Amino acid sequence: MKKVSLAILVSLAAMSGAAYAQTDSEGVTVSTDPAKAADVEQRAQDLQAHQQQSMEGMSMEKEKHHKPMAHHHKKHMKEKAAAADAASQ
Repeated sequence: MKKVSLAILVSLAAMSGAAYAQTDSEGVTVSTDPAKAADVEQRAQDLQAHQQQSMEGMSMEKEKHHKPMAHHHKKHMKEKAAAADAASQ
Protein backbone atom coordinates (compact mmCIF):
# COMPACT_ATOMS: atom_id res chain seq x y z
CA MET A 1 0.00 0.00 0.00
CA LYS A 2 2.82 2.40 0.86
CA LYS A 3 4.56 1.68 -2.44
CA VAL A 4 1.39 2.41 -4.39
CA SER A 5 0.81 5.64 -2.48
CA LEU A 6 4.40 6.71 -3.07
CA ALA A 7 4.14 5.92 -6.78
CA ILE A 8 0.95 7.98 -7.07
CA LEU A 9 2.54 10.87 -5.19
CA VAL A 10 5.61 10.86 -7.44
CA SER A 11 3.41 10.70 -10.55
CA LEU A 12 1.30 13.64 -9.39
CA ALA A 13 4.42 15.66 -8.61
CA ALA A 14 5.82 14.95 -12.07
CA MET A 15 2.58 15.92 -13.77
CA SER A 16 2.26 19.14 -11.77
CA GLY A 17 5.85 20.03 -12.63
CA ALA A 18 5.18 19.45 -16.31
CA ALA A 19 2.02 21.55 -16.14
CA TYR A 20 3.89 24.37 -14.42
CA ALA A 21 6.64 24.27 -17.05
CA GLN A 22 4.07 24.60 -19.83
CA THR A 23 2.43 27.64 -18.24
CA ASP A 24 5.71 29.54 -17.87
CA SER A 25 5.06 33.03 -19.22
CA GLU A 26 8.67 33.84 -20.17
CA GLY A 27 9.35 30.86 -22.39
CA VAL A 28 12.35 30.63 -24.64
CA THR A 29 13.43 33.76 -26.45
CA VAL A 30 15.66 34.02 -29.47
CA SER A 31 18.20 36.79 -29.71
CA THR A 32 20.63 37.63 -32.47
CA ASP A 33 22.55 40.11 -30.32
CA PRO A 34 26.20 38.97 -30.25
CA ALA A 35 26.81 40.63 -26.86
CA LYS A 36 23.99 38.64 -25.24
CA ALA A 37 25.24 35.42 -26.82
CA ALA A 38 28.78 36.07 -25.56
CA ASP A 39 27.44 36.82 -22.07
CA VAL A 40 25.46 33.58 -21.99
CA GLU A 41 28.45 31.57 -23.23
CA GLN A 42 30.71 33.17 -20.60
CA ARG A 43 28.25 32.37 -17.80
CA ALA A 44 27.97 28.78 -19.03
CA GLN A 45 31.75 28.39 -19.04
CA ASP A 46 32.01 29.89 -15.54
CA LEU A 47 29.31 27.55 -14.27
CA GLN A 48 31.00 24.53 -15.84
CA ALA A 49 34.37 25.48 -14.32
CA HIS A 50 32.74 25.96 -10.91
CA GLN A 51 31.08 22.55 -11.12
CA GLN A 52 34.36 20.87 -12.07
CA GLN A 53 36.13 22.53 -9.14
CA SER A 54 33.37 21.38 -6.80
CA MET A 55 33.61 17.81 -8.06
CA GLU A 56 37.40 17.81 -7.69
CA GLY A 57 37.10 19.21 -4.17
CA MET A 58 34.57 16.54 -3.25
CA SER A 59 36.79 13.76 -4.57
CA MET A 60 39.78 15.13 -2.65
CA GLU A 61 37.70 15.26 0.56
CA LYS A 62 36.54 11.71 -0.02
CA GLU A 63 40.14 10.51 -0.42
CA LYS A 64 41.19 12.32 2.78
CA HIS A 65 38.46 10.76 4.88
CA HIS A 66 38.67 7.28 3.41
CA LYS A 67 39.61 4.83 6.15
CA PRO A 68 40.80 1.34 5.33
CA MET A 69 38.38 -1.35 6.38
CA ALA A 70 39.26 -3.36 9.45
CA HIS A 71 39.89 -7.05 8.78
CA HIS A 72 39.37 -8.27 12.32
CA HIS A 73 35.94 -9.64 11.42
CA LYS A 74 37.45 -12.65 9.64
CA LYS A 75 39.60 -13.44 12.65
CA HIS A 76 36.60 -13.28 14.93
CA MET A 77 34.63 -15.62 12.67
CA LYS A 78 37.52 -18.13 12.59
CA GLU A 79 37.69 -18.09 16.40
CA LYS A 80 33.95 -18.78 16.62
CA ALA A 81 34.24 -21.66 14.14
CA ALA A 82 37.16 -23.15 16.07
CA ALA A 83 35.23 -22.88 19.35
CA ALA A 84 32.21 -24.54 17.75
CA ASP A 85 34.37 -27.40 16.46
CA ALA A 86 35.95 -27.86 19.88
CA ALA A 87 32.55 -27.89 21.56
CA SER A 88 31.14 -30.47 19.17
CA GLN A 89 33.99 -32.90 19.83
